[in-house]
Amino acid sequence: MKRLFKIYLEKPELAGIVLLVILIALFQIKSDGIFLGAENLRGILGLLPETGLIAIGVTLLMIAGEFDLSVGSVFALMPMTMAIVMTHGIPFVPAVAIGFAVCILVGFVNGYVTLTYNIPSFISTLGMLFMARSLTIVISGGFPPLLADDLPTWLFTSYVGPGSLFRMSFIWFVIIGVLAAYLLARTNFGNWVSAVGGFSDAAAATGLPVRGVKMVCFILCSVLAGFAGMIQVLRLGSPLPSIGEGMELQAVAAAVIGGTALTGGIGTILGGVLGALLIRVIDNGLVLTQVDANWFKFAVGFLTIFAVVANTWLRARARKIKLEVAT
Repeated sequence: MKRLFKIYLEKPELAGIVLLVILIALFQIKSDGIFLGAENLRGILGLLPETGLIAIGVTLLMIAGEFDLSVGSVFALMPMTMAIVMTHGIPFVPAVAIGFAVCILVGFVNGYVTLTYNIPSFISTLGMLFMARSLTIVISGGFPPLLADDLPTWLFTSYVGPGSLFRMSFIWFVIIGVLAAYLLARTNFGNWVSAVGGFSDAAAATGLPVRGVKMVCFILCSVLAGFAGMIQVLRLGSPLPSIGEGMELQAVAAAVIGGTALTGGIGTILGGVLGALLIRVIDNGLVLTQVDANWFKFAVGFLTIFAVVANTWLRARARKIKLEVAT
């Protein structure tokens, strides 16, 4: 038992893996083998990047000890900005760059207001949630523009791989996930993120750039949300002002389910990805097993509360065992 607690402290995402395996087995049985079929897996993996990319950014920011509730609105604002500037004759690549510039600006403002005025990020980004959503609606003019047919959407929406199982967006998602995991686990910056999230005062006392680290995490979180929104819009063919509503809460839930601590300092990118995958599996599995889709939010909410309670209890038990061993 002591060894299991130690493993959990070192790998908090393992609980998510166990739960994922259980749910996959359950839905596979209840759906008479359809759940793991190629067509269904194509659907799950095709939509996963749109949630998973946001979850990666939110996980990174939560490990740094902050929240961003504006990601769902940035999810809509970035592609709407891109589409609007393209209607004015701007080519695709510069339009995407302008969209990402907006994301960087939003992330910078979130970080600047939070860190300069010592405002809880929950409040500052909640305000940005409303402002960014309002801007999206205003610049759309009430009539979302259609995207041109000659855009290189295949870079993000085409199916590739054996049996055309994966969208190109999934390849982007995997690449970004691997880079983010490497950044967090194998670089000095990753160590700084965990340090400023778990021991902010101690990190500042040792000379770590606490403000700079958190600012970078705010910006990365916003950029990843915008990228995810762009992928969805390229898949749908038109930006809608309402897309992304509620995704900020799903992203926080994914991070928590994957073992990220609400207090910061603890978590992994793999855990956030697993949390996002769990949410997609639950959503898809409920439909396949003909359960009322209205139970989806209940299931995600219950799983989030359960994950927080279980993580808190397991960490407390693990620390108690370590203290007993030390004495």
